[in-house]
Amino acid sequence: MRAVVQRVAEARVEVEGEVVGAIGTGFLVLLGVAREDTKEDALYLARKIVALRVFPDLEGKMNLSLKDVGGEVLLVSQFTLYADTRKGNRPSFLEAAPPEVGRRLFEAALEAFLEQEVHVETGVFGAHMRVHLVNDGPVTLILDSKDRLKPR
Repeated sequence: MRAVVQRVAEARVEVEGEVVGAIGTGFLVLLGVAREDTKEDALYLARKIVALRVFPDLEGKMNLSLKDVGGEVLLVSQFTLYADTRKGNRPSFLEAAPPEVGRRLFEAALEAFLEQEVHVETGVFGAHMRVHLVNDGPVTLILDSKDRLKPR
């Protein structure tokens, strides 16, 4: 599972001209699900994202987490994070999970954020969306659940 995490001052997502999700300070999380991903990948990423210390403290150092600043999450599904562009100019999406698996694991990630008592707004899974954001910093991180350290 991959996530592009952007620290934002505000963000919103629209479907057919209607705002379906909006947040103030927090993270815009673009979430892609791969074929082999499991619920454990969703839980890992949600926990990791909430714990990231990338908000400024009183000295301006990136030292505070989402919960420390009372931040919110705008969670948007994005299967294109698994685009393979190595061959030709038209991306292949064979690594992306089929829609029914992607939806189930997207919802598992949503539940994992909510279990951590984080306010979450979402886009509409599978819809054509327009995402608006004010990137703060800018701070943009790419996380992949396959990169997590294994216990020793």
